Amino acid sequence: MPRTKTGTRATTDQDRALAHHIGQRIRDARHRAGLTQQQLAGDRYTKAYVSALETGIARPSMVALRYLSERLGLPASHFIDEGHPAWTRLEVDMRLAQGDWEAASDGYQTLLSDATDDATRVDLLRGLAEASARMDRGREAVAAASEAARIYAEAGREADAALARYWLAYGLYQSDNEVDARSILAALLEQVRGGLRVEPDFEMRLLTSLAAVESRAGQAPRALSYLEEARGLSADLDDRRRAAFLFNLAINYREVGDYEAAIRAGTQGMALYRAAGAIFESARIENDLALAFLATGQVDRARELAADARRQIEETGDERWMAAVVDTEAQVALADGDVDRALQLAERARGYAERSGNEFGGLMAMLTEARALRRADRGAEAEVRFAEAARIARASRAPNRLREVLREWADLRAATGDHRGAYELTSEALTVN
Repeated sequence: MPRTKTGTRATTDQDRALAHHIGQRIRDARHRAGLTQQQLAGDRYTKAYVSALETGIARPSMVALRYLSERLGLPASHFIDEGHPAWTRLEVDMRLAQGDWEAASDGYQTLLSDATDDATRVDLLRGLAEASARMDRGREAVAAASEAARIYAEAGREADAALARYWLAYGLYQSDNEVDARSILAALLEQVRGGLRVEPDFEMRLLTSLAAVESRAGQAPRALSYLEEARGLSADLDDRRRAAFLFNLAINYREVGDYEAAIRAGTQGMALYRAAGAIFESARIENDLALAFLATGQVDRARELAADARRQIEETGDERWMAAVVDTEAQVALADGDVDRALQLAERARGYAERSGNEFGGLMAMLTEARALRRADRGAEAEVRFAEAARIARASRAPNRLREVLREWADLRAATGDHRGAYELTSEALTVN
């Protein structure tokens, strides 16, 4: 299930005046408070994000606006143009369909605050679950989707309940609970194959999502089998959904070592995302392509793609994905022999991961840091990093990454003469499943 978070997006023509108005008020309030953009951003956002808000390039979500208004000592209503029309259900649904996830999330939350009966709330909850999942807010997606699924089930609306459970599985996956996500998705697939009629592409979405779960669990061949099954159902997809399918395909090709196929699928998906104006998703594919090119020894091309992905994601203020792209840049630096820069970038990526609660990103950054420390002949420090990476991999149930960590850690111990320790780690790696 690809992570498809779209951070705060560039405003549309309709929103530009409102974004500029809010940005001016944020800037004025910040100046009066005597804060720099970095100080206002605090530990949740970035200076680049605050700058984008103040210049009207981006419009804040209600969550961001509440956070910033609290830091400025003002109510959130101070920054909003009272003349801006209230959300309508149709407008919010349109924002969701257009991929403006932040605006859709804001709208659904606003409408939910005034909704009292379950019949009205349930569709809003499902919309909020989708918008939250699209933005990689797994816990929020789980909360909204589980309530929506319960209400739909009680009302006997099986198809709607299935859609809500899909977003529940999506949120669980983003919350690193692959076991429950797989269970829900497999049950939904069985229902659909048993005759449950949902949306035309629902079966393909289930197959693609199951592939993502298996990929993260280290079962790349099984993931590819799901994707190959889904390929025959993908011909009639729109550009955005086909791009998402190709992205998932590229990830799994890279996981099984078919880097040329990963580059082909990723390049096609990136072109489709760009044509659809989905800049954030395009940046995510660029990051994955950088890793594929790096694996083939094309370091310069990997560096270009990683840098471009980082610039685009940095503008959104999304620290969860910043952890991934900065770690990719660290891997590129290490491949280029610049150990000091690799260490700096890996530590920075780990910071992004810790602040955003991205355990998987933290694991990957820690592994890169361990490799760089070993390259710098700082074996004792590398041992500590490998141990911490192994602990996280065990806790997060990431068997493929755990095997990778254990094998490299064992190699380090063997190189330092600790053959018994190396044997213990190798034995553990062989039993991981």
